[in-house]
Amino acid sequence: MLGAVTMNPNSIAASLERAVEALTVAGVPSPRADAELLISHVLGVSRGAVQAKAITGEVLGTEDLVTVTELVERRSAREPLQHITGRAPFRSIELAVGPGVFVPRPETEGVAGIAIDALRAAASPAPIAVDLGTGSGAIALALAHEVPNATVFGVEVSPIAFVWTKKNFREIAPDNAHPVFIDLAHALPQLDGTVSVVASNPPYIPLGAVPRDPEVRLFDPEIALYGGEDGLDVVRQVSATARRLLHDGGTLVIEHGELQAAQIAALLSADGWRAISGHRDLLGRDRATTALR
Repeated sequence: MLGAVTMNPNSIAASLERAVEALTVAGVPSPRADAELLISHVLGVSRGAVQAKAITGEVLGTEDLVTVTELVERRSAREPLQHITGRAPFRSIELAVGPGVFVPRPETEGVAGIAIDALRAAASPAPIAVDLGTGSGAIALALAHEVPNATVFGVEVSPIAFVWTKKNFREIAPDNAHPVFIDLAHALPQLDGTVSVVASNPPYIPLGAVPRDPEVRLFDPEIALYGGEDGLDVVRQVSATARRLLHDGGTLVIEHGELQAAQIAALLSADGWRAISGHRDLLGRDRATTALR
């Protein structure tokens, strides 16, 4: 056990404890994990390696010590960890992210998994999938990476977010994933009636509902958060565009807020979708709805 009295103030262990204390005071939800990840980012090693170096008493150089302090201050101001490191892990891939693009959340990994299962089950040997409002490309690139026989299109309307879209598509799945800059209503008419899976994590927060987390409220782009008065404006557009794109029997997968499942099921039913089904995340919250064309 490391004792605070004898600990070298320049050691990784001491830096780690100072970071954990600062992040805890700032209200960061996972202070130790974030502290370890910030130090691992500075050192260019894994989080496990940081833990090992802390135990063995390794020290930080002066420059690294200053950088760690600066990054902890940024995280204490609730700047997203992913903005600081520039990377966001998502299922089996890692995305480049930063200001102007929505940072993918762990719960969306489960939504992507539902879409991946549907795409793998498609009858076509070369199925097509579309991610409407792709942002960083998280869902689209997970589909392309995990279902390599598929062709995947990611549609994005924000010019700022599209910079990140293009970067990630180029780096992760250049052969079977294609970014498209266009609004959802007019997306991909050449694919009408040919798509096996349409997935979307649209903006679904009602205008009057301000997110509690500073990372979301202060740093995520509003275009990726708010979906009109009832939060469902973009969901309605996703429903209309997906019905145009999908072939008979094709699958729609929509992520939504935990209190919106009934509203979305009613919306999809009114639009003529069938086999509408809700799906919960790992915490038991209503997180996604699927339907068949």
